[in-house]
Amino acid sequence: MKHTLAASTAVVGLVLGGFAAGAPAVAAPPEKPGPPAYSEGPGHAGPPTHAGPGARDLERYAADTWTSLAAMAHENTGLPDDNIGGALEESTASGYTSPTNIGGYLWSTVTARDLGIIDADEARERLTATVSTLETMERNDGSGMYYNWYAPDTGAKLEIFPTSGEVIHPFLSTVDNGWLAAGLRIVREAEPALADRADALYRSMDFSAFFDTAGAARLPAGTNRGGFWEAPPGEGCAVEAPMYNGSGETAFYTCHHYDTTVSESRIATYLGISEGAIPASGLYGTHRTMPAGCDWAWQEQLPTGETRSYDGVDVYEGVYSSDGMSFVPSWGGSMFEALMPDLLIPEAEWGPRSWGVNHPITVEVQKRHGLKDAGYGYWGFSPASNPFGGYAEYGVDIAGIRSDGYTSDAEKTDVDIDRPGCAEGTNPDPTFGDGVVTPHAAFLALPYDRQGVLKNLRGLEKKLGAYGPGGFYDAVAVKSGTVAERYLSLDQSMIMAAIGNALTGDSLKDYMVDDRMEQNLRPAIEQQVFGSSWGASRP
Repeated sequence: MKHTLAASTAVVGLVLGGFAAGAPAVAAPPEKPGPPAYSEGPGHAGPPTHAGPGARDLERYAADTWTSLAAMAHENTGLPDDNIGGALEESTASGYTSPTNIGGYLWSTVTARDLGIIDADEARERLTATVSTLETMERNDGSGMYYNWYAPDTGAKLEIFPTSGEVIHPFLSTVDNGWLAAGLRIVREAEPALADRADALYRSMDFSAFFDTAGAARLPAGTNRGGFWEAPPGEGCAVEAPMYNGSGETAFYTCHHYDTTVSESRIATYLGISEGAIPASGLYGTHRTMPAGCDWAWQEQLPTGETRSYDGVDVYEGVYSSDGMSFVPSWGGSMFEALMPDLLIPEAEWGPRSWGVNHPITVEVQKRHGLKDAGYGYWGFSPASNPFGGYAEYGVDIAGIRSDGYTSDAEKTDVDIDRPGCAEGTNPDPTFGDGVVTPHAAFLALPYDRQGVLKNLRGLEKKLGAYGPGGFYDAVAVKSGTVAERYLSLDQSMIMAAIGNALTGDSLKDYMVDDRMEQNLRPAIEQQVFGSSWGASRP
């Protein structure tokens, strides 16, 4: 049965899919009070929300987006489905959920309360249901981490995938557990009645279980693996090793590491550094780009840059370029890789010479691609539902490290430019087709181009009809007008966080950051100096 609390707004559903991470076992209780908890009286209106351009539109978007999240949440467990159809019918809900979905639902519930969409009692009831279920869900004994897939109606670990019938090899995902742990941090600050219980769950998650001190090829420091299985994963590639946290358990780690800096996976690294489970070198010892030179000529561009030293670790501060701007790219060129962690961590404030420059340039690169280079008339590109069926990875290909990276149109137009002295490009001046814009990617840009985002969203709603009972649909192919009439809980929770921060003065970051995090993590972010530059192209 779906959540039917009296104070709920309309019903909707969520979608998601991915990996998640957790928080270290040594996390300390918060040392500073968070923003006020609204736990008295019939409800609250939240902080003033009518300052700044487009506030009323943002409030409407938030209320409708919450409708979809509320539709996906199960009353008895407090767990959201991964996704739901555009009409928000219960029969179209996915039947599975992940740690990332759960973490996103936690911070979305707090945001809905702080914006006055639901009252304090309903928020507390919803959060209590979720935390209570998390306390009973099966986890990995050696790390305290959660598995990747659970049944949202019972909280049981899934062994068969409900949509395909395939056997699941239970996986513990670094990044997915990271987003769940982040949600628990927010709950422990935002809802005093659950502070101790949320904190106990958070502290039981040990991120050092993911951290490989040996690192990856050509990295100057250790870094996280993508996650691990408890047993060999069938035909999947795995590295058997004692669990990195010294628990005595055996893990079968992914063959890949999270070895690039601009990645959503850095949320897990942030949490590990904050709690002393991962050294600071785990953050700045990752690749900004692959190294320069023809040995790495497979990457999208040949980077330029210089080597800097952080605490004795030499880091190549490579950058890519576009339209006169220089920036540190993500792996696939998507907005969510670059900006999702920025929803919860004050990256631009703490890293004025790194993220504070790179984030607005990343937004501008995406905007110019949609409006100028590809001529779509709209912008914002991230993995999302495919308007023509299924799920697909979208991004700005030239802004991603991967040479056959995420593309921005349905035709999967691959941009392949020259790598001077190494390789000649096969498609340096492409003609783009039916561009696929993903609204959540535009919302992520709110702190850096609010007016541009609002104009973009109004067009997606009014001219392309990419809006339904649960807010913006997950994606739209702008040339054909084909809409992916589906809601993903991951994408909806990013929208809720972005709007909440825009209307409350970054309250989620206030909930997220305690003294311990600021003391341990801020210096690691603050010392970084990216090679990012506007050049002569600043808008």
